[in-house]
Amino acid sequence: MAWELGDPRATRAEVVGGKAAALARARGVGLPALPGFVVLPAASGQRGEDPLTLWRRLSDDGRHPLVVRSSSAAEDTADSAMAGRFLSVLNVRDLEGFRSALRAVRDSAAAGGGTRAPMAVLVQPMVECRMGGVLFGADPVTGARDRLLVSTVDGGPDQLVSGAVQGEEARLSPRGRLLEGPGPLDREQARALAALARRAGRVFGGPQDIEFGFAAEDGRLHLFQSRPITATGSGPARGARLLGPGPVAETLPDPLSPLEEDLWVTPLSQGLATALDLAGAASRRRLRREPVVRTVQGRAVADLALLGLTPPGNRLLTWLNPLPPARRLVAAWGIGRLRGALPGLAVALQADVDRELTEAPAPAELTPADLVGALRWSRATLLALHAQEALAGALSEGDEGAGGGAAAALAALLHGRAEGLTDAELAAARPEVLALVPPSLTRRLRLPATPAPGSGAAPGALSAREGLRMRVRWVQEYQTRLVREVASRSVAVDRLSLLRWAELLDVVRGQPLPADLAWRRARPSGPPLPDTFRLAEDGTVVPEAAGRGTGGAARGASAGRASGVAWDGSGEPPADAVLVVRHLDPGLASTLPSVVGVVAQTGSPLSHLAVLARELRLPMVTGAAEAVGRFPPGTPLLLDGGTGEITADEAADAAGASGTEVRR
Repeated sequence: MAWELGDPRATRAEVVGGKAAALARARGVGLPALPGFVVLPAASGQRGEDPLTLWRRLSDDGRHPLVVRSSSAAEDTADSAMAGRFLSVLNVRDLEGFRSALRAVRDSAAAGGGTRAPMAVLVQPMVECRMGGVLFGADPVTGARDRLLVSTVDGGPDQLVSGAVQGEEARLSPRGRLLEGPGPLDREQARALAALARRAGRVFGGPQDIEFGFAAEDGRLHLFQSRPITATGSGPARGARLLGPGPVAETLPDPLSPLEEDLWVTPLSQGLATALDLAGAASRRRLRREPVVRTVQGRAVADLALLGLTPPGNRLLTWLNPLPPARRLVAAWGIGRLRGALPGLAVALQADVDRELTEAPAPAELTPADLVGALRWSRATLLALHAQEALAGALSEGDEGAGGGAAAALAALLHGRAEGLTDAELAAARPEVLALVPPSLTRRLRLPATPAPGSGAAPGALSAREGLRMRVRWVQEYQTRLVREVASRSVAVDRLSLLRWAELLDVVRGQPLPADLAWRRARPSGPPLPDTFRLAEDGTVVPEAAGRGTGGAARGASAGRASGVAWDGSGEPPADAVLVVRHLDPGLASTLPSVVGVVAQTGSPLSHLAVLARELRLPMVTGAAEAVGRFPPGTPLLLDGGTGEITADEAADAAGASGTEVRR
């Protein structure tokens, strides 16, 4: 049985599928959708007309060609487009061809990703197009609704959505003004598409993914398909802060467990806030509201604006605003006194830390109450050390040692290796070497290889700042020993590291472990965060840079970052495969769940495969010139599907050593 699209029943998506229901609804409100009919699924149990009768009527007994398309209840939904997963048959001209096309489209349901949803078949006139394409009512990568993304090709849109042709892309304002392009659209066509996007968005309740065509005969705009944009990217939340790992990556470069965050990130953030307050660099209200340092995906990042590492957004308003200069004037007297007192304060704090660490009993000798006291002291001491270190860096002048802490650490490492000391013995005898490795609760200490004699700068006398930084690392190592002692009395340290600070103290006091600890999981290690980014409402990382990938024309098609090794699609993929191909062939759809990212030499963010990648939250970059040649199998890659950036070097190799990915 079949229903014509003008039949009110044809808007029932659960019967006729999402594609046919949307076009029936579009025709009902005056959108430029073509007439046609939909052949119902065999088991629908509905009454209707004979499809052959409707075929004769629509095709004028075969005089006009038709297009026969899938309309599954599983496709064109708000959650899944199933883009390109089912068959369409174009240019059907006779009755036998119509019957064959019906069978072929219905049979394609079995290859559509295992769905058992009923398959209806949509039949409409075949329109010869002068130009066709895909129109997105919002940016599918960033989610921004202040622009429309359109990609066009000569002829109908089928070549574009299949990925066979790259198409010419343009960005339009919601009223059809050209923002980026230029593309082949003239002013009237751009306005017509913008009007179609607005009307379709109102009818269907949100931005739409639209296939369209301008007829070759009269230039009229036709709507071939309208469906929700699935898996749009997230834009930054309103007022989102500009973040970056740069200022704190040297101190805490690796992903952190929850307990490591509480032990090391919290005092670092509070210490920097104290320094900014004393220096008059930010108001106390702002410092209470916005953490200076926080964690994103387990990695420590800093608020770049609070640290003064970003230019002002509006220089004129900044010049007119009297508050920052006033704060600096109020703080100037205190800063002058602080600068004079700082060296003495730093020396006194370092002496106190050295005395406490030297006199501290071995962790195994501590009672539970002593363990709690030692943990509390270490956390408070880190706050003081970070605050003084930040002030020393900002206010001290000309007191940096010749080699600094790193030079002292290298010299200690060289001497310790010459004496045949193990890593643990060397760290105990010459704790300066701890500056060469970041802290970790779960990883055993592994110092670098022995440096060549005479390598690096001479140690020299440590400056106040370098001495404070050295003590920060010593206190962190002392905390590590304390936590491992707690673990020896309770649960393995890798499980203990999943606790929060208050839970750790409860365990030390003899309270039982949290009931859900067995279900807590460590965060998967992923590729590095962007250098600068903001956060969306849901915590998604939105890179600030809008750069292009290597090759100039590369662009992000599905946001997210991934690291792995290049794979050309032949044979079994490695565990962390980044698929590198020439074209976005729809036949690659079954491969996508097995990879961590995709790089293509051609293709559009509007193609079916790009839509599927966004639904899978799989980073994808398209338009990467000569990618197949530049990134042979086995090349370590780091790609950003939001910005289109691709890195292939030792840094990417190190980032991908874990073989995992971050997907948005």
